[in-house]
Amino acid sequence: MNRPAPGLEVTSPRFVEVAHDAMGDAQLQRALGRLKSGLSALRGAAVAGLPEFETLRDEGAAIRAHTLAHLDHYLLAFEARVVEAGGVVHWAADAAEAREIVLGICRAVGARRVTKGKSMVTEEIELNGHLAAHGIECLETDLGEYIVQLRRERPSHIVAPAIHVLKEQVADTFAEHHRDEPGVGAFDRSEAAGLMAEARAVIRRRFLEADVGITGANFAIAETGSTVIVTNEGNGDLTQSLPRVHVAVTGIEKVVPTLEDASTLIRLLTRSATGQEASVYTTFSTGPRRAEDPDGPEQFHVVLVDNGRSEMLGSEFEDMLRCIRCGACMNHCPVYGQVGGHAYGSVYPGPMGAVLTPSLAGIDVAGHLPNASTFCGACEAVCPVRIPLPKLMRHWRAREFEAGLAPAAMRSGLSLWGFAARRPRLYRRLAGLGARLLARLGGRSGRLRRLPLGGGWTAWRDLPAPEGETFLAAWERQVK
Repeated sequence: MNRPAPGLEVTSPRFVEVAHDAMGDAQLQRALGRLKSGLSALRGAAVAGLPEFETLRDEGAAIRAHTLAHLDHYLLAFEARVVEAGGVVHWAADAAEAREIVLGICRAVGARRVTKGKSMVTEEIELNGHLAAHGIECLETDLGEYIVQLRRERPSHIVAPAIHVLKEQVADTFAEHHRDEPGVGAFDRSEAAGLMAEARAVIRRRFLEADVGITGANFAIAETGSTVIVTNEGNGDLTQSLPRVHVAVTGIEKVVPTLEDASTLIRLLTRSATGQEASVYTTFSTGPRRAEDPDGPEQFHVVLVDNGRSEMLGSEFEDMLRCIRCGACMNHCPVYGQVGGHAYGSVYPGPMGAVLTPSLAGIDVAGHLPNASTFCGACEAVCPVRIPLPKLMRHWRAREFEAGLAPAAMRSGLSLWGFAARRPRLYRRLAGLGARLLARLGGRSGRLRRLPLGGGWTAWRDLPAPEGETFLAAWERQVK
């Protein structure tokens, strides 16, 4: 499982360096401040207004666990229904094969221009660059994705790709890239509405010129052979209905048994991702255009991507495949909230990325990510399908340690701790001595501004000093 998935390029080994720079980036910190006042607050309000939300979480987790336990059955059932509806299913073992399949579809119809809806899997397989290298222009049509494409950046969030970008930066980006676009001078770039109108005017022309439309799929329904996209912009519908060919690219884990199951998961997804009871658009696509249909694509293709996922089945990381890509874990993560998504060096940031990226790219290159957690448990508390993210990160930490990949200082420290922990009397004496020493160092203020071996903490905040006794000692004193 530590084998890198072909085509998945990560810069996770630079996490510490990039995270340090991110915390000193005033513009980024201002942008990240919108997480607490925005997405996390909206989720809280939406959940509070739905008394059965916790029951829905149980149902959603059960649906995902059942599907993964019978994944082969539901994938084959999905393929059969797609074929019955006139579509074609392609199986991609890895990123390279997925890229070649999409390129082959585009070449078969002589495509020169492609529009693409929001899709993390196509980011994962580096599809845009591959098509461009073969002379095919691929334009992102989701506003956030369009912005980061112009800026030559990766998305920094799986739901809000440009959450790290301020309005003023978007205006500068449009000014640089829209110079030759007709009519853009009429838009007011000082206002968000003007920027959105300008992007709409530029992208709208591309919809009419596209030969192929590529989307992801939030879910693939085995019962009907339908793919589902959940969006708040009309770009998803235009991407898959206007061009002659629609290609849906998705991971093998996105299949669900029935329409009813999809409905349950959509209720969880919209509330967890953006705090909405329902997204503006929830679109089901089943096969190509039929004779009686007024519009739609002439061809419908689904590319099912493995790229390391099947290796997670049956392992301690299988629960990660339940993920429905809502982004709630990163919206509530104190680490993500300080460093943003680009620090993780992967398509998948935050707590879910800290588990998924090592699974896809290898713990040898992504070892920093499962260590970049306070283990506060906020991610698990808000996950709509109850993925035990802290436990999965602990599994990766254990694998890193067992493989000898952890830093020498960490291995030595853990070995010393383990030596003492196996000797309770010694452990209590050392812990008591440490508590008394730290209490004395804390003095009247009750806090430590500097701490040997704890510079990573005290460089950014004071450490509360203990009151001179360990938790166990205080507990024993209270119960006597």
